[in-house]
Order: sequence, then C-alpha cells, then structure tokens
Amino acid sequence: MRLDEAMKAAAADLSNLPDGDGWRDARVLLSHLLGDREALFREPERQLTASEEIQFFEWVARRKSREPVSHIIGLREFYGRDFVVSSKVLDPRPDSETLIETVLARLDDDLSGPKILDLGVGSGCLLLTLLSEVPGSTGMGADLSEDALQVAKQNADALGLKDRVQFVQSNWLENVSGQYHVVISNPPYIETDDISTLEPEVRDFEPHLALDGGVTGLDCYKAILSKITPFLYPLGLMVFEIGQGQEDDLKELMVDAGFEDIQYHKDLASTVRCVSGRLKK
Repeated sequence: MRLDEAMKAAAADLSNLPDGDGWRDARVLLSHLLGDREALFREPERQLTASEEIQFFEWVARRKSREPVSHIIGLREFYGRDFVVSSKVLDPRPDSETLIETVLARLDDDLSGPKILDLGVGSGCLLLTLLSEVPGSTGMGADLSEDALQVAKQNADALGLKDRVQFVQSNWLENVSGQYHVVISNPPYIETDDISTLEPEVRDFEPHLALDGGVTGLDCYKAILSKITPFLYPLGLMVFEIGQGQEDDLKELMVDAGFEDIQYHKDLASTVRCVSGRLKK
C-alpha cells in the first residue's frame, strides 16, 4: 500500500473521533512509524512494507478505541521538546506552557542558580523545561507514584539534565527537604464527580491519581499550602496550574497561607490557567 493510500484509509477509519481530525492523528502515527515527518509529502507513492502496514493499522485501531496518540507512540512534544509519556503520567498539554511562561516572566533576573521544586512532577515536562530554559538552575521533582518518577528520570537523562535534578517519592512535601526559590505544581484539580464525564482519552488512559482533586477539586492545593512555607525562601515564587474557574478560591487559600502579590495568568484561549504569588518575608 502506498503512503497516500494508507493515509486515506486511516483517516477514514478515524473520521468519527470527536476532534474531527483523523487525518492529523493518522499523519502523526505514520510519521512516527517512518521516522520521517516529511515522507508523506515528499514521496506519497512510496510503498509501505508488509510489516510497516501491519504496524500502522494496529496503531490506527488503538487510536480508534480512543487511546491517545502520545501513548501509542510513547512521546509528546512540550515547549519544543519531546518527552517520553505513558499511561503512568498525565499527557503534557499546551495549556501547561502557561506555567512555564509565568515562571520565566516572574523569576528574578538577578537570581543566580535558582532552585526549583515541582510537586507532582509526573513526566517531568514542567520541571525539566524550566531547567532547560534557566541556565544554572537545579531542581527537585516529587511524586507519590514511583512509576511516574521512572518516566521523569528517563526524560531527564534524554535531555542531559540528570546532574541538575533529583527526584523523590513523596506524598506532596512529606519526604522533601531544603528550601527553594520557585515551587511549581500542576496538582489533581478535577472534582471527583466529574471524573466519569471526561473524554475517554483522559478517563480511561490517564492515572486517576493525577486527576482527582476531591469533592471541590481543591484538596491538593490545600494539602500543599498547609505545609509549603518552610520550603520557600522569603519572597519565593509559588506557581500553580488550575482548572477553569478555580482562581478566586485558590487566591483566598494562598493569601491565608501567607502569600502576596498574587497574579492570574491566562492561556492562549484567554482562560486563567495559572495563579502565582510570593511568600511574604
């Protein structure tokens, strides 16, 4: 089967996906299979081998069952870098790049070698991106899931950052030590009753441990803020990613925990995606 014929058949198979972009998903799968993003456009008449054809349509069938493309190929791009992902971690999402931009914008210019703590590090996409973007920075990534930590370590190795980052298995701050200039977190923030309403790509293929934020969606923020003070330097920066409409509740929690200069940060869809603040002196 030619590449263009395979693409046409795959796109038809995936035409009923909710996002309506079966062609895009099929193209990503085929590009990954071939190890060449331009092959389809450069040589559409190229013939797939028998083994390539079998593999490709096995992947298409998995996508048709709503398995995320990133899980099928084992990679997801975030902030211009590829990260290993699996069903053990949340998929890095473009919205989360707002957190990166927030830290970079609010980081003190005269701060040399900032120490960054990521609570609920998951794949490591947030922490490792910041370490890549901020020369001289070092980091600690904490996660309750040992499986997630293994994924993060794999990404740290791939990005050449293993000498600048440490990882610890911890229920939030339980096993964390030291003080940090920046603490970031994208904790579970979905209300428990809403989990069942999520798209199958999330509900059925991503870890509920990283999704469920309790009855109000705020349980994890409360757990972090109740113990964060000793881990931040005075005027240290705290940045949370949030769910839609949670900004005012989180601001109140942060004020009560001793934070000031609290700001809201919108994503590309003009939704408030992050809340940041500084610990009072």
